[in-house]
Amino acid sequence: MAGLTGRERGLLAGVGALTAITAALQYAGATDVAVFIVAAGALAGLAWVVSFATEAVGERFGPALTGVLQSTLGNLPELFVVLFAISAGELVVAQYSVLGSIFANALLVLGLVLMAGARKSGGVMRFHRGLANDTATLLLLAVFIIALLGLSNSVGDRASRHQVAISAIGAVVLLAVYVVWLVSYLRAGRQPPLRHAPRVPLRLAIGLLAVSGVAAAFVSDWFVGAIDGAVKALGISKEFTGLVIVAIAGNAVENVVGITLAAKGQNDLAISVVKNSVAQIAVFLFPALVLLSLFFETRLTFVVPAVYIGALVLTALAMWQITGDGEAEYYQGLALVGFYAILAVLTFYE
Repeated sequence: MAGLTGRERGLLAGVGALTAITAALQYAGATDVAVFIVAAGALAGLAWVVSFATEAVGERFGPALTGVLQSTLGNLPELFVVLFAISAGELVVAQYSVLGSIFANALLVLGLVLMAGARKSGGVMRFHRGLANDTATLLLLAVFIIALLGLSNSVGDRASRHQVAISAIGAVVLLAVYVVWLVSYLRAGRQPPLRHAPRVPLRLAIGLLAVSGVAAAFVSDWFVGAIDGAVKALGISKEFTGLVIVAIAGNAVENVVGITLAAKGQNDLAISVVKNSVAQIAVFLFPALVLLSLFFETRLTFVVPAVYIGALVLTALAMWQITGDGEAEYYQGLALVGFYAILAVLTFYE
């Protein structure tokens, strides 16, 4: 494949093999645990392929649009997982997968990025604070409707009888705000495309996107189908599966890309990858899934358990407090990772 390095060819071959093994296990009637574990790895690999192909396409349009495309299409595997979970009536897995992606990016991935960046920069990682504050605002907007519906549900007032309708209207509001922010972000970050010839041919990049997108749909279906048997056999809860396992597998790209960029000293780009993903999930993916669930018997809403409402509020505040001034120290990144570890342990015992 022209334009690809030996390492990239090897990774693509590995992802293809992992996907093929998942298919073989599925149709050979293997145990749910085997399908579950291999499919989780395949999803992480397919997320990388989508990210790689998106970046190759985006080289022709400039860095701002590339970042948005990478965040949007990089969430394809997770989108499929949640949609298949909703269609299968697995509302817990669907809801906790979305929440887990927010927590994984805003706490675990961001924390690791700050640690890597601070180490590279000699103790303090510095970056442009504009996107950091924008992301905090968008996340707080999403948390606002989640908190309101959660409180309404806990007290059982009249509004709690209309959770689906309120969630749908709230989803439209979130999407509208996101579109307005996105337009301004792209305009502010508009830069000319790369002047040198793109390394990866456009046909190859589009082909990889198409193949990985279709593969992600199949693997997501198999993954969701194996969840019931796997969680019983492994002794873990569906809450932990969605919040931790699915979230980490679906956000493997942000983990690797963000940490690698920070370790190279590309602080603004590293923060942009993570922050864009948080904003995408909170005010684009979550509301989009809420609206899409209206076509299924099982409806996804913004109503979440009280403990996770508190965790979302504290996550938004922690992100704003730590990154809002445009700099962060090593211990602050470690603190975010610690927040995530505590939340994961709590969910494990749910």
